[in-house]
Amino acid sequence: MTDTIRWGILGTGRIAHKFAEGLSVVPDAVLVAVGSRTQSAADEFGNRFAVPRRHASYEALAHDPDVDVIYVSTPHPFHKENTLLCLNAGRAVLCEKPFALNAVDSQLMMDTAKAKNLFLMEAMWTRFIPAILKARELVASGAIGDLLLIQCDFGFRAEFDPKSRLYDPHLGGGALLDVGIYPLTLAYLFLGEPAAISGQAVLGRTGTDDQNGMVLKYAGGQLALLSSAVCVESPCEAVLMGSKGRLKIHAPFWVSQQLTLRVGDEEEVISMPIVGNGYNYEAQEVGRCLRAGQLESEYCPHAETLSIMRQMDSLRAAWGLKYPGE
Repeated sequence: MTDTIRWGILGTGRIAHKFAEGLSVVPDAVLVAVGSRTQSAADEFGNRFAVPRRHASYEALAHDPDVDVIYVSTPHPFHKENTLLCLNAGRAVLCEKPFALNAVDSQLMMDTAKAKNLFLMEAMWTRFIPAILKARELVASGAIGDLLLIQCDFGFRAEFDPKSRLYDPHLGGGALLDVGIYPLTLAYLFLGEPAAISGQAVLGRTGTDDQNGMVLKYAGGQLALLSSAVCVESPCEAVLMGSKGRLKIHAPFWVSQQLTLRVGDEEEVISMPIVGNGYNYEAQEVGRCLRAGQLESEYCPHAETLSIMRQMDSLRAAWGLKYPGE
């Protein structure tokens, strides 16, 4: 592996722009190629980010020999086929969250990466944000005593559009896969695998979940109370409550820059500024893993990605929410 990691981006939508911006502040990474479904879209993106190699198909990008790793940024239902395309062409992959529509597809992607001896990771950028790493360190050190309860939410209001990725079932629409995955991931980071999970959802006009509430119970007696929505704005905070105190991860918790630790009457505000736009941290982790010859990251291991996919599968099954093609 070269000192500089050579990136390709598959897809040219909003999240691809965000990742390209983040990548620009990673000193040992360079964006060398982009792939789109049309030459015009690839050229437009290439001009915006000074990308030298512009491909008019995903296949051409996957087979570009000058690319070390590809960031898959397409809508949820296409993650599996796009990731498999890249893996089968011999490219490492960072796949945008949710990793796939369901756990079965996720397992296939992971099995393929293992068979090809290639690195694969879900692009859950929150795992690598300094504030989240600091919060994990504080909780592990016993700063709030024994962690007993987590409250976390991610809700925003999007205008209803049956053809948008947030509402169209053919695009994996709904709150759970788009933003509910963030509270679920945060709960896993601090409490691990739940012993039981239940929830309620409000299915909207297109049959996808407009909002939901989830309760996770753990073997040690802890609880996580989580919610997500695409139809209403929520505080977007996370509060970790322990036997001695509590830790607040300020909004927006998934890319927070501030923590408040409260123990008794004492309160400490901890500033954790972000360099870049936050997407750079996951890109740095991919580079670290590739140089070390790792096939997965210990900060975002396949087993955890798979567990969270299974949790979402379980919730959707209870809600009667099944996507076309599943």
